[in-house]
Amino acid sequence: MTGSPKSYETTPNYIPSATAHQSLLELASAGRRNLQQEYGNMPSTATIYEWIQKYTQYATDSIKNYQPKSVGDTWIADETVLEIDGQNMWLFDIIDDKTRYLLATRLTRSRTTRDAQILTDKAIKTAGKSPKVVITDKLKSYIDVRYGGGEHRQGRPFQLEDSTQKIERWHSTLKTRTKDMSGLKNFETALDFVNGWLVHYNYLRPHSVLNDKTPAEVAGIDYPYKNWADIIRKHKPSKPITAEHQTRGRAKLPSIQIGRPRKRVRITKPRPRITKPRLMVK
Repeated sequence: MTGSPKSYETTPNYIPSATAHQSLLELASAGRRNLQQEYGNMPSTATIYEWIQKYTQYATDSIKNYQPKSVGDTWIADETVLEIDGQNMWLFDIIDDKTRYLLATRLTRSRTTRDAQILTDKAIKTAGKSPKVVITDKLKSYIDVRYGGGEHRQGRPFQLEDSTQKIERWHSTLKTRTKDMSGLKNFETALDFVNGWLVHYNYLRPHSVLNDKTPAEVAGIDYPYKNWADIIRKHKPSKPITAEHQTRGRAKLPSIQIGRPRKRVRITKPRPRITKPRLMVK
């Protein structure tokens, strides 16, 4: 990890203070001003993002050996758009209706059946079981997905039955957190955000509808850390954690495809006709 030695010496004091009661990734906006007021020193935005990169790895490493034990039979899937440097990227999510546990998430540049299938497969692996019912919106990409034998139902946010409202609320919360995140400039920073947010949502953020428990607690997971400060101070990573300062380029996104993947048609250009020069007879 590169950067000023002085800035990294103070990192352990900075980070827990800024993250005990909020997501680490909020540092990228208001966090710098908070550190200036509290410590009289404002780290650069580049340094903040190196911390995010580093401690997101701490968080994701801390949950890798935990798996929900009591996931329900009804899951809800949906997708939302995140604007990255003026371009649209899609975030697919699938949650358990019973525990509100976020089973899987996928950040992608398209909305194809393949994207929805990858999301579903990840959710089944996380839950250790297949669902009986999966509720989605009307997006065509969900139609041909294999749900492990479960029934697929298409709903709407405000229906009394088969509603996607719960995951719509989750996306509303997510949008609130990303609204002021001017640092989401490319795919890499967005992926850092998503990985950190998954840990924050499932393991650290109590929900009023769950009697102020986290989805992980309701799902039967005994997670030892209560906030980001706990993770950073107490967790011992299973592998070396690295964070390098690097220039991250603008994400180049192809045109958006919805529904079934298109068949590739190979177009062969006709070869140019070569004519032999005529011999001149004298």
